[in-house]
Amino acid sequence: MKFSIKSGTPEKQRGACVAVGVFEPGKLTEAAEAMDKIAGGYIGGILRSGDMKGNAGSTLVLHNVPGTLCERVLLVGLGKEQEINDKAYRDAVRAAFKALHETGATDATLFLTDVPMKERGAAWKVSQAVIVAMESIYRFDRLKSKIEGAKPHLRKITLGTTSRAELAASEEALQQGLAIADGMNLAKNLGNLAPNICTPTYLAEQATGIAKTHKLKVTILGQKDMEKLGMGSLLAVARGSRQPAKLIALEYWGQAKKERPIVLVGKGVTFDTGGISLKPAAEMDEMKYDMCGAASVLGTITAIAQMRLPLNVIGIIPTTENMPGGNATKPGDVVTSMSGQTIEILNTDAEGRLILCDALTYAERYEPETVIDIATLTGACVIALGHVASGLLSNDEELAEELLRASGQAADPAWRLPLWDDYQEQLKSNFADIANIGGRAGGTITAACFLSRFTRKYRWAHLDIAGTAWKSGKEKGATGRPVPLLTQFLIGRTVKKGR
Repeated sequence: MKFSIKSGTPEKQRGACVAVGVFEPGKLTEAAEAMDKIAGGYIGGILRSGDMKGNAGSTLVLHNVPGTLCERVLLVGLGKEQEINDKAYRDAVRAAFKALHETGATDATLFLTDVPMKERGAAWKVSQAVIVAMESIYRFDRLKSKIEGAKPHLRKITLGTTSRAELAASEEALQQGLAIADGMNLAKNLGNLAPNICTPTYLAEQATGIAKTHKLKVTILGQKDMEKLGMGSLLAVARGSRQPAKLIALEYWGQAKKERPIVLVGKGVTFDTGGISLKPAAEMDEMKYDMCGAASVLGTITAIAQMRLPLNVIGIIPTTENMPGGNATKPGDVVTSMSGQTIEILNTDAEGRLILCDALTYAERYEPETVIDIATLTGACVIALGHVASGLLSNDEELAEELLRASGQAADPAWRLPLWDDYQEQLKSNFADIANIGGRAGGTITAACFLSRFTRKYRWAHLDIAGTAWKSGKEKGATGRPVPLLTQFLIGRTVKKGR
């Protein structure tokens, strides 16, 4: 789909369809009023007849509306005017595109960015509209021998605005929305691939391809390289697999190298059986999504490279499978991490933290300004926060608040959990410096506490995306989160520094 911004009034728009909003109970938005006026009250008459009441998520397609220049008018229900929030707006846009895809329209002009919202300008509404629109046409069918369903007819979307003052900001927001959507699609595609295809080697190849496309620097470490660096913790997870582990470093330098970089570390377990601490068979296929942290890092770097953001970002991806086997790590084994700290592995299914801790130590060589790790780390986070918010833990108050603001701006929710020293007691080991699990109580927190032992030299935050990286059931598939949150955080950094 091609997108554009156009300043003008809806009644003058030609084309296959013009979409305007209707509040509950049947109150027209300014754009809808303009259409109704030129139609001689036709739209208002439809509403008074009870065919549509403006309920949130409702839509009504009108053909051959008198006085209009377009083939169709799409009425989009917005709910109560005083209750239009981020979710309501996104849901309205989603409903609009669902309705548009069910028509034969090849182009459409949407006048939803002028809908009044508290604390949200046209730029935010444009960016979110683009992201939702791209989500509406996402399909993952590359592994099917026969493509099911017809391709969407929509090829051109114009986001209309009656305000010339916000046109420049809206244009920039459109490009940001497209970049974020592309980054999300990359993350989704990698997550949705079968695990016999998306291996550690495949992820390394994808990172190399991204580096080539955007002229970035990439470094791929193999087993011997990691052995030389003393990455005993990461390599312990890889011992049961025939697929060679990798550590990927993708470098985006949008500023002078004297500017300390932001480092994103993404967990890349391309399939997680649990190892010797074997998982139950039910839904084990979904453990191909255990590399969604890595996918989000690649998606985010792709997005910022498209936007050419003026800042330095390093993506580090430790990637491996976690498999049982005669050479696999056993519960009770003690390994030495790159940091020199020894770890007693009490449960081989708590493997994500084992590969992340060596990657977090590796990040020190970049003298980072900030490090954020992203991981499908704990089932406990799903129990605590469900599938709505990602878990956020940090050793820095300002960084935590900055990420929470970005999550709100991006409509990619996160919720902060405590990282108190009291929880460190649960990680004590009689035989090593630290145990890799701390029991069932506070599992998300103790996992972050484990990682915090390896992040004392820099500002650090941890995003647990176990509940938000993919969906199960009928809509099974990767979500592309938290690419929007991470990208918005990085955009915010450029704004903060006035670049």
